[in-house]
Amino acid sequence: MASAKPRVKVPKSAAQGEIIEIKSLISHKMETGLRKDKKSGELIPRKIINKFSVTFNGKEFFSSDWETSIAANPYMSFHMRATESGTMEFTWVDDDGSKYTAKKDLKVS
Repeated sequence: MASAKPRVKVPKSAAQGEIIEIKSLISHKMETGLRKDKKSGELIPRKIINKFSVTFNGKEFFSSDWETSIAANPYMSFHMRATESGTMEFTWVDDDGSKYTAKKDLKVS
C-alpha cells in the first residue's frame, strides 16, 4: 500500500470566541486482518489507523482510539472554540507504529 495521505481543513482565521469546525481525512486502506489474499489464501495482516489525536499549541485537545470497524479513508469532524492563535498538529498512528502528521495554523483576532 502506498503511504497514507492526510488532509485537514481548518479556517485560516477566526474571531475570538468563535466556534469553528475542524475536518480531517486520511487516505488509508484500513486492512482489517480478516480478508484472505486471493492468490495465496493466507490472511492479510491487520493494518489500521488505531489512534488519532490533535494538539493545539502543543497541548492535546482531541483524541480517539479506533478499531477494525473504522472505515477505509476515515473522516473525522469536530468543533472547537477559537481562543488564541496557534498551530494545530494532527497525528494518525498505524498498527505498525507509522505516524502520519499534518499541521495547520489558525489566526484568532
